[in-house]
Amino acid sequence: MKQWSGKKPQNLKKTLGALGAYLGRHKLMLLAVAVLVTISAVANLLGTFMIKPVVNVFIAQDGGARLITGVLITAAIYFAGALSALGYTQIMVNVAQRIIYDIRRDLLSHVQKLPLKYFDTTKTGDVMSLFTNDVDTISDALNNSFATLIQNAIQAVGTLILLFVLNWKLSIVVAVCYFAMIMYIRYSGKKSKMYFNRQQNILGEMDGYIEEMINGQKVIKVFNHEEENLSGFKERCEQLRRAGTGANTYADTMLPAVVTLSYINYAIVAVLGGIMAIRGQTDIGSLASYLVFVRQSAMPINQVTQQSNFILSALAGAERIFETMQREPEVDDGTIQLVNVTEKDGEITESGKKTGRWAWKEENGSLTPLRGDVRLKNVTFGYSPGHTILHDISLYAKPGQKIAFVGATGAGKTTITNLINRFYDVTDGQIVFDGNDVRDIKKDSLRRSLGIVLQDTHLFNGTIADNIRFGKLDATMDEVIAAAKTANAHSFIRRLPKGYDTMVLSDGANLSQGQRQLLAIARVAVEDPPVLILDEATSSIDTRTEALIEKGMDRLMEGRTVFVIAHRLSTVRNANAIMVMDNGRIVERGDHDELLAQKGLYYKLYTGLFELS
Repeated sequence: MKQWSGKKPQNLKKTLGALGAYLGRHKLMLLAVAVLVTISAVANLLGTFMIKPVVNVFIAQDGGARLITGVLITAAIYFAGALSALGYTQIMVNVAQRIIYDIRRDLLSHVQKLPLKYFDTTKTGDVMSLFTNDVDTISDALNNSFATLIQNAIQAVGTLILLFVLNWKLSIVVAVCYFAMIMYIRYSGKKSKMYFNRQQNILGEMDGYIEEMINGQKVIKVFNHEEENLSGFKERCEQLRRAGTGANTYADTMLPAVVTLSYINYAIVAVLGGIMAIRGQTDIGSLASYLVFVRQSAMPINQVTQQSNFILSALAGAERIFETMQREPEVDDGTIQLVNVTEKDGEITESGKKTGRWAWKEENGSLTPLRGDVRLKNVTFGYSPGHTILHDISLYAKPGQKIAFVGATGAGKTTITNLINRFYDVTDGQIVFDGNDVRDIKKDSLRRSLGIVLQDTHLFNGTIADNIRFGKLDATMDEVIAAAKTANAHSFIRRLPKGYDTMVLSDGANLSQGQRQLLAIARVAVEDPPVLILDEATSSIDTRTEALIEKGMDRLMEGRTVFVIAHRLSTVRNANAIMVMDNGRIVERGDHDELLAQKGLYYKLYTGLFELS
């Protein structure tokens, strides 16, 4: 686990700038909040200042004759402040939710644009924590702290000004106490911010750990690993406890410190003010108003310190969110698009309707029919610098050909398919699709032309039909059923309680592994792509089921370019070419009979003289 270095965060200015940009999207509503907050704060200040004329004029001079008038004026001032407070709280609730909506939407939009490498190197729980824990801290701060900070800033400044207006000599003592409070808050804030940052990071790691443990409960129970998992969870809980203790230790000392300083300040000013009143250096009304202001002078700082946990947690969460949003998105410099076309008199033209026929459209508007001709030319690749996975791979797959890859785990079979669909880009060499470098094709167009069935299936919460339709969102029910029949999934779906309307739960937990794999194949069938990539597509299907879908798969592969990765060599016997891979190199190539005749690695694998590992 990554250990905290103890350094203070380096991106506070960037974080505040990014958060400010989101606030700026709702400037009119926030301006209304600021105006109403100002009215509320000024009303509070004027209400307190009214003590002086009420005592000196309405009581001392008029003998109480106009006391009711003074009280009514004061009440009106406070009433205006109360209405303003009601107004800005309601507006702030609305604008806070709009800002959180914007952040969540933009975060998901950006995360979906990140390269696959990000998801391969980041725990799912850590990513989820961005959308839950971190966004929630910003929401809490906006709802609880934004308007409070504005109001307290106005009250703090206004109180100091009125204190100097009423008695500048006593105000020097107040200013010194103010300075001491601010310096302590600044010191404690820096310390607690470091711990809040660590707390948010640990929360993300803990979410990832919990998700991993929950998803792996079957394996955990099989290997009796409950105690070890509990031990790992306790360790993370202890780290979270220490981080939370450190954060709140500093944050929670601010309020007692401020309150203590305010009491000391009040006692000193009350004694000095009393002496000045006895000597005639100030009047009773001014002193009464002044002492109330002194008592209130610490309130803005008290409230800010009470909000410090919200603010510091929000800054820590925002820093994690905006760091993720500043990651470079997946690069797509492609200009060639995949478009629907129609053919008339031997010429193809772009169609605005879905025709089921496709062509590559270049920047100059020229159209090239999509055929499914894929070629790898001297391709070299490594997931990290200095660690090469594929070495000088060259092969071709003509339209309608079936190319199979066999070899031990880690030989580079899946890596080749990852490069074809540009989950990663080649380090050296070139991949050509219908004469176009795949890097010149827009990624969404490239991936629309490819149908992929992975070994690890992923189903979504929804009906069986919805999961099949994921390959083609506008597919009709007839198309869904036809795709299911092609994959031989129709028979088991029909036996389910609600057939195609049966809900899929928890990534298909209510289905068998083989049934999930059949749905994944049906999902590709409804997409009807010109190129298929089958990465251990039948690995979770028993031999009998595999035989049943073989004809359906043959129909699906007819006229298409197909790349097959398989451990079961029986599934690749009818391939046009079989690539035998070892340590990132193609060591043998040919059809089934040719490779058996060579009596090399493929022969040993097929006859059982050598086992795949």
